[in-house]
Amino acid sequence: MKKLYLVVTFSLLWLTMACRENKKSEATSSSEDTTTAVAPTAPEWARNATIYEVNVRQFSKEGTLKAVEAQLPRLKELGVDIVWLMPIFPVSQTNKKGTLGSPYAVADYKSVNPDYGTLADFKSLVTRAHALGLRVILDWVPNHTGWDHTWIKEHPNWYTKIKGKMTVPLDPKTGKATDWTDVADLDYTNPDMRIGMMDAMKYWLVEYDIDGYRCDVAGYVPDDFWAQLRPELDKIKPVFMLAEWEDDPDQFKTCFNANYGWAMFTMMKAIAKGERPASSLDTLRASNQRRFPKWYYQMIFTQNHDENTNNGTLDETFGPSADAFIVLSSTLEGMPLVYNGMESNLNKRLAFFEKDTISWGTYSKSEFFKMLLTLKHRNRALWNGLAGGQAEKIVTDRDDKIYAFTRQRDSDRVTVILNLSNEPQTFRLTGEGYEGVYTEIFSRQSIELHPEMSLTLKPWEYKVLTN
Repeated sequence: MKKLYLVVTFSLLWLTMACRENKKSEATSSSEDTTTAVAPTAPEWARNATIYEVNVRQFSKEGTLKAVEAQLPRLKELGVDIVWLMPIFPVSQTNKKGTLGSPYAVADYKSVNPDYGTLADFKSLVTRAHALGLRVILDWVPNHTGWDHTWIKEHPNWYTKIKGKMTVPLDPKTGKATDWTDVADLDYTNPDMRIGMMDAMKYWLVEYDIDGYRCDVAGYVPDDFWAQLRPELDKIKPVFMLAEWEDDPDQFKTCFNANYGWAMFTMMKAIAKGERPASSLDTLRASNQRRFPKWYYQMIFTQNHDENTNNGTLDETFGPSADAFIVLSSTLEGMPLVYNGMESNLNKRLAFFEKDTISWGTYSKSEFFKMLLTLKHRNRALWNGLAGGQAEKIVTDRDDKIYAFTRQRDSDRVTVILNLSNEPQTFRLTGEGYEGVYTEIFSRQSIELHPEMSLTLKPWEYKVLTN
């Protein structure tokens, strides 16, 4: 779904704005603070993980789970760790949009869309993924259901009502109705509904051994539910939890291991268009470090299903700067996302409510992604959160155009230098802490860095250096 909160501004006021108010009052009777002072449990395998988003409907001509399973060895070879499946559940037909409806209008939390296959097919996919060393997370929609979800008839009191009638979701900041007309809003003041939601989420861990969830519009659900949920999931197995939200830092204390880097994505777009200098990245990073707890990290992306469908392809959004910003998103602090089709240079907006198969071609960008994702696996400096090294700025005499940084963890170091402009740049490195002999991962050439040295980069050129 298109998220209303994507329209953001770049002012410091925006970067430091207060957390959004939850739209639903808390259902718990306790007055105790449900947040914790330490990070939620994180599975060991998430330390250096990367993530790949799969739109099952569009991933293959068949549009099935079996077709996704067949591609798992290729994704493993690409360097993927986490396979995020967009909602696999039956799609609500009442008030549906388009011919096939939205996968985010769920009709049953405990079934599989028959167009995609069967529960047995899904179990086979997870088993094969685990055999390859891959992890599987499901896209979960906890804020609302489709209008013919099983709960609509079985538990009508589980839904938000206005003047006695169920309603579409409401924006928690404004209280106004969204345009998500194909779904009905769930009421988190109802303790029984919360139990039902937790039961549905535990079901996929117990019965199918999934590894976590990407939670849709996580900020529309109150934090005390996430605090209530996380211990219940961890009793079954350590899970990886990704919040599609950025405005509530406390989600890192209640439940989530990572959230969306929306502001970083928006900033990268602005720099690509020449609307902001490269040095604006420092302002944003400093703001995030103040806002979020020390263990935070974000999923950093240049494409996802919302952006691709609603706002443009990678080429439309970034043009000739696309590779430079993929490099940045793969080496700066955070977990990089590869959206399905990017490894074949996806050049179209995939339809959301219709069948629109990805044209795979020759996988022309596979080697590019493989180099970046392999580096993240092997070099501890690029690992996620506290397991990796913090990016230290390398000051140049052209910081408005050049973005350079180094990351180090133990004896592992990565230094990245990017020309984030559409003109050639000759510049001088200053400071210290980055000097040494490196190998550039794409050219495989050796290079020695030292203070006061001059470099020249072509428009949007980059160097990724590892020791």
